[in-house]
Amino acid sequence: MYQGTIVAIATAVVPAQGSVGIVRLSGDQALAIAQTLFHAPGQQPWESHRLLYGYVRHPHTQQVVDEALLLIMLAPRSYTREDVVEFHCHGGIMPVQQVLQLCLEQGAKLAQPGEFTLRAFLNGRLDLTQAESIQDLVGAKSPQAAQAALMGLQGKLAHPLRQLREQCLDLLAEIEARIDFEEDLPPLDERAVEATLRQITQELQQILNTADRGELLRQGIKIAIVGRPNVGKSSLLNAWSRSDRAIVTPLPGTTRDVVESQLVVGGIPVQVLDTAGIRETSDQVEQIGVERSQQAAQNADLVLLTIDAAQGWTGADQEIYQQIQQIQTRPFLLVVNKIDLNPKPVIPQTWDFPPQQIVMMAAAKNQGVDTLETAILATVQGENFTTANLEIAINQRQAAALTAANTALAQVQETIAAQLPLDFWTIDLRTAIQSLGEVTGEEVTESVLDRIFSRFCIGK
Repeated sequence: MYQGTIVAIATAVVPAQGSVGIVRLSGDQALAIAQTLFHAPGQQPWESHRLLYGYVRHPHTQQVVDEALLLIMLAPRSYTREDVVEFHCHGGIMPVQQVLQLCLEQGAKLAQPGEFTLRAFLNGRLDLTQAESIQDLVGAKSPQAAQAALMGLQGKLAHPLRQLREQCLDLLAEIEARIDFEEDLPPLDERAVEATLRQITQELQQILNTADRGELLRQGIKIAIVGRPNVGKSSLLNAWSRSDRAIVTPLPGTTRDVVESQLVVGGIPVQVLDTAGIRETSDQVEQIGVERSQQAAQNADLVLLTIDAAQGWTGADQEIYQQIQQIQTRPFLLVVNKIDLNPKPVIPQTWDFPPQQIVMMAAAKNQGVDTLETAILATVQGENFTTANLEIAINQRQAAALTAANTALAQVQETIAAQLPLDFWTIDLRTAIQSLGEVTGEEVTESVLDRIFSRFCIGK
């Protein structure tokens, strides 16, 4: 299924934007195709890990398609452990598309999404955790997410999981030996087995505990800033993003649509939505903006309900709060803005929020942004949340497999406690071994591979 020589454009193709475009080939005919299409003047040696200068030519007409560089990486010293060559062309659409077409005419086939990395996995160049880390690295939205992905690529996840799996295999071998050669071996030390299982379970649980943080690093959160008109929502966005992303005027209703900004808070990618002020209006355009504000609040992971400190909590604020609660319950922070105009605003006694979920700000003066970010992190993932030095951050697929392994190990311990025969011990122990192998790739089906690598870009 994964044979032959594949080709794909390995860089983003944007008209008049990219300076270099790369077309990548991998397979047993990669070098031959390159030799057919690429002319390297002079005495340049066609050796592995060399960069040649020359021209891409049509093999029949000899018409020059592009002036380019050719990078040669022969097996096994390549990304896929196959012969790999790359045409480094001029950027833009036409040069790379023409070179790609010539490669296809010479017998290469268009790579499927993630097929280069899939071949690297199948050829033993990477394990499955490293392959998934490459996808995480490409899609990282923050420096912390990129660092966690890099740690995965270096084997920080695979290494402890392999050790745990080896321990399970050793236990299984010892138990099965007692089943097959009971008379020739000393009795099994059940306490030692139980101690090992507890230790494996504890280490496994520590890895599982990184799932939520890993998901936050990869996917980030969506935050909606809502409130009535002229409470300073746009000033809040501008202060937070350190830019004039939103238009700010003293006139209510200035923001008519949802304005988005991409930020990073404590290593977590954050999509901030500055919404139109929510109020009753006869203006049709503003009414559409209000409806979109309500929709943004419904879809957000966290809502910043913003009020004006100079006016305190008003009936309109109470209405907005009730409207949003009726749409769908979401975590809230109450942002009391413009405290420079009123340092001691009146907060209703009926407000059932702990003090740490009320943030005082003067957005127009750039005051309170740090306090806001601290409150957001505490609300999203608890007071002690940190992404610093996070070496392991498992994804949902890995978490599901490790949860299955953890459940199976717990079942083994229950089986031992119930004093069932050794044969019963091995059933769940094999399940745990298989589940651990699904994470690193020792035991994985073709359908799982297809599902994982279909999310990759075509040139990776």
